Amino acid sequence: MERLTAVLSPDEEYAFVQIMFSSSASVRSDSFGLSKREVMKILKLKQEDEQGLVSFLKRVNQSISRYFQVVYDERRDRIVALIHVPARQARDLLSSESLALLMFIFYHQEVLQNEYTLFAQLLEAFGHESLDVRRKILMNLDALMKLGAVVKYENPSNEEAYALTTIGSRLFSDSYLKRFAEFSHSQKLHMDDVLRFFKRYNLTAGEDS
Repeated sequence: MERLTAVLSPDEEYAFVQIMFSSSASVRSDSFGLSKREVMKILKLKQEDEQGLVSFLKRVNQSISRYFQVVYDERRDRIVALIHVPARQARDLLSSESLALLMFIFYHQEVLQNEYTLFAQLLEAFGHESLDVRRKILMNLDALMKLGAVVKYENPSNEEAYALTTIGSRLFSDSYLKRFAEFSHSQKLHMDDVLRFFKRYNLTAGEDS
């Protein structure tokens, strides 16, 4: 963290502090972070200066990657600071049901490259149509939406659908995905194979934008 003052200008340091403050759930409820326009304004960058924003995010993430990650969520147009949470504490944030739903949506969209996931597909995967199952899925989807991991998605069929956000796609650490893949395959896997399977081989803190 002490490296920040060495790599950021006063305007950039102020932008980082504002992103951190606005990423608090107690401050912004379900509207975490700042819009790209707000951050560009603080940084005194022209709206078309994408490289300036990328440089800012890269330098911030190189300095704080041990504790935080700042990402740009294109779907929500929000720049958000994510804190690294130990597995023991993560269990208090998400129930096993919410985690299972998020992993299904993650696999359906990140691995199978679907643009969105229909609620009907969640019902089919997690249980037959019943009021109780429907209520449980909706309750756990609500928890994921409050966390900013998924959003409702308008689609041509007008069926109820959900899309993974950039926040949701970053919630699973590489080590978690490796354990998940090894458990499902019942064998040890090389990390490169795991990251290739989850299409995360190009995901690094320095490339966030």
